[in-house]
Amino acid sequence: MQNNLGTQTSPYLLQHAHNPVHWQPWGTEALELAKKLNKPILVSIGYSACHWCHVMEKESFENEATAKLMNDFFVNIKIDREERPDLDHIYMDAVQAMTGSGGWPLNVFLTPDAKPFYGGTYFPPTKAFNRPSWIDVLQSLHSAWVNKQDEMILQANTLTEHLKKNNNYGQVKRSLSKNLGITSFTKMECSNIANSLLANADTLHGGFGKAPKFPQTFIINCLLQSAHFFDNKQALAQAELSLLNMYKAGIYDQLAGGLCRYSTDEEWLAPHFEKMLYDNALYVIALSNAYLLTKKEAFKQAIEQTINFIFTEMKCPTGGYYAAIDADSEGEEGKFYVWQKKEIENIISAENFELFSQYYDVTEHGNWEHKNILRVLKPLHEVAEKLNIPLAKAKQVISNSCKLLLQHRNKTRVRPNTDDKILLGWNALFITALCKAYAALQHDEYKNEAINLGEQVENFFKTGTDSYAHTYKNGISQYPAFLDDYAYLTESYIHLQEITANEEYLLKAKKIQQLVEDNFVDEDSNFYFFTNKNQTDIILRKIELYDGATPSANAVVAKNMLYIASVFGDNAMMAKALSMIDSLKTIILKHPSSFAVWAAAAINITAGICEIAITGTTMMPLLNEMLLQYIPNKILQATDTPKNLPLLVGKIDFSRNYIYLCRDFNCNEPVFTVRDAVDFITVKNF
Repeated sequence: MQNNLGTQTSPYLLQHAHNPVHWQPWGTEALELAKKLNKPILVSIGYSACHWCHVMEKESFENEATAKLMNDFFVNIKIDREERPDLDHIYMDAVQAMTGSGGWPLNVFLTPDAKPFYGGTYFPPTKAFNRPSWIDVLQSLHSAWVNKQDEMILQANTLTEHLKKNNNYGQVKRSLSKNLGITSFTKMECSNIANSLLANADTLHGGFGKAPKFPQTFIINCLLQSAHFFDNKQALAQAELSLLNMYKAGIYDQLAGGLCRYSTDEEWLAPHFEKMLYDNALYVIALSNAYLLTKKEAFKQAIEQTINFIFTEMKCPTGGYYAAIDADSEGEEGKFYVWQKKEIENIISAENFELFSQYYDVTEHGNWEHKNILRVLKPLHEVAEKLNIPLAKAKQVISNSCKLLLQHRNKTRVRPNTDDKILLGWNALFITALCKAYAALQHDEYKNEAINLGEQVENFFKTGTDSYAHTYKNGISQYPAFLDDYAYLTESYIHLQEITANEEYLLKAKKIQQLVEDNFVDEDSNFYFFTNKNQTDIILRKIELYDGATPSANAVVAKNMLYIASVFGDNAMMAKALSMIDSLKTIILKHPSSFAVWAAAAINITAGICEIAITGTTMMPLLNEMLLQYIPNKILQATDTPKNLPLLVGKIDFSRNYIYLCRDFNCNEPVFTVRDAVDFITVKNF
């Protein structure tokens, strides 16, 4: 055998193409080889922006002696978790069942028929950190396979059966309430969701829980809804605190923009420096909601800077957006982003340094491992007042100094690698983010790019009249799309329709939802599998209901169904979507932080879905004004020509523009101003 990763398109797999380990890509050839040789399989899963994946590669996978053991004892398979999230989910569940924890790199040992019997995450080259050495693991598992193969196979079969019975859906079965086809959430229960979320809030630094801290924008969006519907000032304060403290802290790149994946500490100072497209798209969505609700300038600035970062550093010249930017450069995590005080002094003028250093917390000894991560601890006006500098001048000094440092960083430092594969689901999330940002700020650039990206997604990922691919690079689309790809794409078309008034996007959304129904549904539960019905290279099909780093695909599907059913008058689809949400009521109320997207949908339904139709030959200004309103429970359509869609049929009058409002199967008299419409909606909420 030899290392066979050289022909792959994944940057993560290509990083391992020159390892002395005889890595194989996941596929029939490698799986059949394991059966032929009766060798166990070592599956190692990671992603290009994973710091500890790089560490283990350097320590073990590049070591000739270690590689020889791996090659002699196992069939070694490398998987990019972002290319094959289905496999990652299955084997992550296995490792968590065996060890109680998980993460990346994920190293799992399988029988020749791909059933797991042992696994873990990072293993050091020598015994350390209360972990066995990688060599010890390799040798002991080889010995066990040779001498106790029947026991290993029995263990693998037992674990696989456990996984089948106890995937995420299985864990919540006990909490399912009777499917009623209607939502039974009360106003009080919806109000209490925010209180449950706030119980775990960090009211000093923002965010939720202790380190490591993730952005958790789904929770923030849910709190914004509670602030809106229930006038919950604590929910609003926590949402604002979380969004703004991330924006000012080290988790956010203060020079170029962009949010890192998570912070290693409670105050958002020291991130793992990788930047993911999905995190930044989701952050823009939350920022846009916050701006619509509060109209605070800081949210506008954060939206603009984050999108500018994505445009500048993650956009592929031939279309689409890259998956991620690595944490490491020159073998050191964060080296591209951190500063020594003297280095900054040599770049910006002496007269400006004091203001800059106090504003961005730059000290001689540094704020992180003897280096400085730029962050803001005090408002600029306080720092400027302390130094007796006019605020206008201070703003100019900070702006000019940041430009100088950014230019220096870009010219003199080795950039982290970019994971340049393009993923359907993550690009779809960014389309939604652009639509939300356009609604909030009305920048035509965002609207135009959302439309362009929607066209590129169709060109890159569509593999037939009824299927899409998951990943695209260098003109090659591959791997069948997963449930989250379809869910996020459908959602993006719904939002494109809202900002363009082009009903073709709704027809696309409806068609894609039918593909979901045809290929992913579990007839026994009415939820949806993560993989399509034709996927044959996995040991089980999972149903996932929790929010993870990205929104629960099942929750997004349910939201999409509610919208599509309302638009097209599909009562059966509506009943199914409502029953999906209602069946999870007990666990949503008990664990809203893990089911925040479901919780948000439940709040909207209980408040009452508000159907808004704007018609007239000059209706676009009215539509744009309506987009500026924070109405999380809305279905929005607009047209300047007669349409057959149920919400629009018969509602065009060429004499003037109208806003039609319907709620709970009852329609109000049309109004002519957005203000009147908002007043009516506000009165009707709950």
